[in-house]
Amino acid sequence: MDWIPSRKGEQLAMAKTWVTAIKQNQTLWNIPSAKIVSFESAVVAAETINIIPAAQRSKITYAQLKEAFKVLTAEMRDVKKRYFYIPPLDEAALIGLGLKARDNIPTSVSVPKVRAHGKIIYRGAGRIELHISPEADISEDKRAYHGCKILYEVLEANAETPKDERNLSENRFTRRKKEEFVFQPKDAAKRIYFCLRYENSKGQPGPWCPIFSAVIP
Repeated sequence: MDWIPSRKGEQLAMAKTWVTAIKQNQTLWNIPSAKIVSFESAVVAAETINIIPAAQRSKITYAQLKEAFKVLTAEMRDVKKRYFYIPPLDEAALIGLGLKARDNIPTSVSVPKVRAHGKIIYRGAGRIELHISPEADISEDKRAYHGCKILYEVLEANAETPKDERNLSENRFTRRKKEEFVFQPKDAAKRIYFCLRYENSKGQPGPWCPIFSAVIP
């Protein structure tokens, strides 16, 4: 969610608070006088046009209002980026400016617990599409399901079925829900075996799904 208030009146109130604060802390926060002047000018311009009653505004006035607040919010973003976080203000100062303090506590990411499910869709000669989805609801912890590791192996039609994922030598990682596989004409009628598992953003894996296969068209 954006830190700038959605209503113009609230944006002005925050900006006016900032004017007072940056004047009082100019030396401490190392803010150039020119920046204070440009920021305060943007606040005054926005406030001047905003006090015109809605009933008295024209198309030109509304265009001026839009432009004034566009300049104001751009100035606010610039001041915040340049002077509030480098060096970082303490928590009390940020709260006084109407901002949230940075959260320095690392957020833990869970290990995937739900298995991935694969569905084969034929897309023509030498082409199949693997559709990947979770076997159960993962809405409460989506970050644990950062992507999917795909193990696969193309074998002759009469070859012995691989016993587990360790027998599949090819692999790829994807964050997509659909992954296309394209084969050479010589692979037609062979069988491709798959085994899938989800991994979180740290590379920690969930359980493998059962091996499944399809005939290459």
